[in-house]
Amino acid sequence: MTSSRNPGRVLITGGGAGLGAAVAAAVREAGGQPFVLDRDVSAVTDAEAYQVDVSDRTSVTEAVDQVLHRHGGLDGVVTAAGIDRCGALQDVPADEWEKVIAVNLLGTAAVARATLPALLESHGRLVTVASSLALRAVGDATAYCASKFGVLGFSRALAAETKGRMGVTTLVPAGMRTRFFDDRDERYKPTDDSKLNDPAAVADAVLFALTQPEGCEVRELVICHEEEESWP
Repeated sequence: MTSSRNPGRVLITGGGAGLGAAVAAAVREAGGQPFVLDRDVSAVTDAEAYQVDVSDRTSVTEAVDQVLHRHGGLDGVVTAAGIDRCGALQDVPADEWEKVIAVNLLGTAAVARATLPALLESHGRLVTVASSLALRAVGDATAYCASKFGVLGFSRALAAETKGRMGVTTLVPAGMRTRFFDDRDERYKPTDDSKLNDPAAVADAVLFALTQPEGCEVRELVICHEEEESWP
């Protein structure tokens, strides 16, 4: 699936770990230049990094402005930052529930808004990261499902709004072998890690979307382990 084309200048949120870090590595290995936005950039050594909470719209705008000033534009953006708070609606504190929406949905919109002029100028591409839980709902995940259903709807609307001027791809990944599940109660952790995707494989799919030939867009891309039980 990997393309031989250089993805260019790519900004990646959540690039300090997990899928975001895998995307940054894939961009770099393909000859591109990754820029990372994350709350924790202490492990980022091979990319220009900015410590940013994507739920803070002002901080997002300031960081994007710095990238644009230093590098003259962007060719791609990947919104991989995301959090979760599992539990029944009445058991998850309201501020924690709302923080999931703020990071996953409003953070995606903030990054898209801040980078939109640059992507329109370069006829670049935005890859938003939804989830298999943007297509199906499960209990004890109201915040996460609401945020990812929202990302899917937002991305479809933005793709319609900007068609012919830039690309918008919605990535729909199932579970991956990352630290995303580390702070969950045991009952909310995957029971079989062997059925989780390698984030490097998912990053390969992101690179595929970013490097399509002119005039061709991957609008939605579902990627999961071959034994994923929730698909289709």
